Amino acid sequence: MADLTLSSAVRANLNTLQSTAEMMSSVQNKLATGKKVNSALDNPNSFFTASGLTSRANDLSNLLDDMGQSVQTLKSADQGISSITKLVESAKAKANQALQTQSQYERKQFASQYNELLTQIEDLAKDAGYKGKNLLAGDGNDLTTIFNEDSTSKLKIDAVDYTDTSLSTGLNLSDLAEGQGSATSFQLQGGKVTLSLTDGTSALNSSSTLSESNSISATTTLQFVDNTATTPAALSGTSITAGATVQDLVDGLNSVAGVRAEFDDASGELTIYSDEDIYLNDTGATVGAVLTIDGDNAEVDAAAFTATSQLLSDSGSFAVGDTLTLTDGNGYELGSLEVESDTSVDDLENFINDFKGVTAEFNTSSGKLNITSETDLALTSDNADFASSGFVADTDGVTLSALSDSGFASDNSINRVVDRLNTALSSLRTQASEFGTNLSIVENRQDFTKKMINTLEEGAGKLTLADTNEEGANLLALQTRQSLASTSLSFAAQADQNVLRLF
Repeated sequence: MADLTLSSAVRANLNTLQSTAEMMSSVQNKLATGKKVNSALDNPNSFFTASGLTSRANDLSNLLDDMGQSVQTLKSADQGISSITKLVESAKAKANQALQTQSQYERKQFASQYNELLTQIEDLAKDAGYKGKNLLAGDGNDLTTIFNEDSTSKLKIDAVDYTDTSLSTGLNLSDLAEGQGSATSFQLQGGKVTLSLTDGTSALNSSSTLSESNSISATTTLQFVDNTATTPAALSGTSITAGATVQDLVDGLNSVAGVRAEFDDASGELTIYSDEDIYLNDTGATVGAVLTIDGDNAEVDAAAFTATSQLLSDSGSFAVGDTLTLTDGNGYELGSLEVESDTSVDDLENFINDFKGVTAEFNTSSGKLNITSETDLALTSDNADFASSGFVADTDGVTLSALSDSGFASDNSINRVVDRLNTALSSLRTQASEFGTNLSIVENRQDFTKKMINTLEEGAGKLTLADTNEEGANLLALQTRQSLASTSLSFAAQADQNVLRLF
């Protein structure tokens, strides 16, 4: 093409068209990509500066995702603390309920419910994790949130351990002893004899002297003899002279523990009840010689009860009108039973079985009433002879000591638990506040990072993005220039074509 010769006018117009086409191509590329700098060739300084800004924005965008996950982890922990706080408040309510009753059995139940709440607290703490990170599970669960691309700005959030409520660094709440019951038994036994005191023709009364009886001489001195021993022995302090009254005899018998005497003035009948074998004899008679009154031996052969239908009043330990009281170790009265003339062993057994945590079972073979209780227990009577043994009164009644008491057995124990619960609640609120502060920091940095990313992308855009309005105007101007250049080239070519007219 070097051999071709163009006129200067044609060549000038051709160069203009080529230049305009290149500029139009550049403008069209800017409009198509939206960028005025698409490569380092367009503007090295702007291109590399924008690339740096974009790279930093991308790094921050990745960190922004991590911040979002940190926010969710903190929210999960905060929800866990809120729920744990409610459970601790429920545990405190149980302790306060225990304070409102003196019943050891009810307190034992509250202690059991308290322990179940602690178990639920531990389970809830274990379930408070998010994506394998649990801020309530202690070691290995600390959360670190990075805020900038070179990791020089970050926040470390220490985990706490609520999965074990007994930890002193956590809630410091230990399970309570729920208590372990025990058992005891006491013998139900007795016998009676009825004697007629007469002067041969009529019955004696309470004020009659014993010597008026046709069976007791004026020289007789009565004594009460323990017939349970191998060698019967007189019971001390029980000698009654014949000059004494019938009432003196009755009083003397009643002074012996486990022995009860009743005298009927109308019939002259003396009934003697005893828990142990006992008889009356003359101090001058040989050992073992039982006094005979109107043909009946003044002797009681006591035996263990063998049926639940037997009456309690057939024993020297019970009398009509006695009140039996069942209490626990705190002195809390479970209930009382008044002995009536028809009150049987079965009634006593049912009375004890009426109360929760206590069971009674009568053994017809041994005559023992077996009692099992989940707490300390005492069965007492206003009768001093109740549960006597060997002519010795048992002033404490029938008592049972549990193998171990519950953690709520005493007011002091409950108050100590309440104090610990208050401390745990304070600790939970402090920890919730700390997590709340951390959450606020992370959310604040999250918002800041979003704005920073926008700023970086905006700055990169100012260096590389094209003004479409301007480039559109440029394209229109270039199209006009191209059209004019084409027309001008046509005019220049026409001047060269005039030579053809010569042929």
